[in-house]
Parts: sequence; C-alpha cells; structure tokens
Amino acid sequence: MRKNILYILFIGCLGLYALPSLSEEAVYTKSDSLNVIRLLHQAHVMKNKPDCWMLYFGKKFIGVPYVGGVLDGTDDEKLIVNLRQLDCTTFVEYILALSQCAAHGQTKWKNFLYELRNIRYIGGNVAYTKRQHYFTIWINDNVKDGLVSDIQLPDPPFSAKQRISINYMSTHISSYKMLSRHPSWWKGIRQLESSVNGQVYRYIPKEKIANTRLLRQTIHDGDIIVIITDKKGLDTSHIGIACWHKDGLHMLNASSIHHHVVEESMTLFRYMQHHSSQLGIRIARPLY
Repeated sequence: MRKNILYILFIGCLGLYALPSLSEEAVYTKSDSLNVIRLLHQAHVMKNKPDCWMLYFGKKFIGVPYVGGVLDGTDDEKLIVNLRQLDCTTFVEYILALSQCAAHGQTKWKNFLYELRNIRYIGGNVAYTKRQHYFTIWINDNVKDGLVSDIQLPDPPFSAKQRISINYMSTHISSYKMLSRHPSWWKGIRQLESSVNGQVYRYIPKEKIANTRLLRQTIHDGDIIVIITDKKGLDTSHIGIACWHKDGLHMLNASSIHHHVVEESMTLFRYMQHHSSQLGIRIARPLY
C-alpha cells in the first residue's frame, strides 16, 4: 500500500532537512541524504546487478557504530534518518528502504524517505504510537503493505510456536524517554500490544538451525532473521540479515556486542548457543 509522495524543505541554518506531510517531519543531516543518493546512483548504473540487494547494501555499512535509542532524541516523533549510528532495527529498516528503491530503479532522496516511512510506521503515519516498536507488529504491517513475506512453512523446520504476550513498554515506561515525557501516549502503546497479544506464530527452534539442504532452501540470503526471546513482556530480542557461508548460516547485523555493524564470524547456531533467552528464529523475506 503506497502513500503520498513526500516533499523536501531545506532548513538552512540548522544544516537539517524537514519533510512536511500533514504533521510529519523528517530530520537528517546533509551527509545522510548525500550518502543515500550516492548509494542509489551506484546501484542504478551497475551493469551486473547483485543477486541480493539486502546483502549488497548491508555490507556497505559494516563498521558503522551501534548506538541504541537513536529514534528517541527528539521531543516529538520525527521521521529520523541517521546512517552514522545504527541499532539492529534501524539498520534493517534502512537496508530494506535502499533495497526497495534499487529494485525499482529509484535514485532520489524522496524515494528513500517514502519507503522508510512506510517500513517504520503503521500506515505510514509518523507518530510514536504508530511506530512498530515490537517486531511482530513490524512484520504484520509490512506484510500488509506487500514489503515482506512472513515465512512460517514448511514444518519442519518451523516446528515450534510462539504465542505473543507483550507488555514490556507499557509496564516499563521509565525505560523509554519519549514515553516518559508523554504519558498520554501510554494508551496507544497498550493498544499496539493488545493488537497482537494471543496471536500464534511458527518459528525455527535454535537447535534446528543447521547447515542442511532443507535450511538452505527455506532461508535465503538477504532474508530478515528475527530472533525469538523468552524474556517476559517481549516477543523478539534481535534482528539481522541472513548470509549463507560454506559452514552454515551467518548473520549480518548491527551488534551491541561488537558495538558496530558486523557479519558474524560464527554461525547463527553457535551465536545463539551463547544466549540462553533466545529460543529460535522467524524469517521475514523482502519483496520487490
């Protein structure tokens, strides 16, 4: 589902740009917009297009620092673009937005903002209570908009089920700066949580993540890996991009452990053995 084209307004003395669409604004630096345009132009003129845009663009960001909470630096919700500081979710969102643009031959900054707004917000509505804070909601909305496919078959390997029970944000308001400043938003966050609670989704248990023909047929390079957690009040704990090596499945991700974007040297199976709260993975596949 596509939204109206966004327009760009330059704010000279601040060195920032705003993109008005009703009450929405985008905030970013000139270097971010130029970087996006450069990447999209490079992709557009390539003679041999890559097999996987997600990995092509994802690897361009290896080494970029991991910083949490980068979307919460303003008083009110803005469409933030910060390619210099990434967390696991913003990394995947930016890469998906770039990939969507490249796959459709788009090279303009406004195209990227258009894609990002639709990816990050329910209905493309830039509001804190419409941001997809939980990745189950992120998958559902982007499936609805035709941007990703929720892979849950075959069984095996999708042999386990997760019943969603999320309430972490509504029960930990002090952990979220913007929510603390705007307690009236609590009701909207609670509604977001309630919208998916009780729903059941299939996932691959972490002990079943192996270097097999079945897994290679099921999970493709560039798929979005969604790590399921058993932490109370949460549905997922981390996301990244699937990358097959000879020894098995690896993950390209913005890592809080390594403090930057990295293509993990260990397989995803080994990686998950170090995290007892991680139960397994869901897979969201980008669609172009």
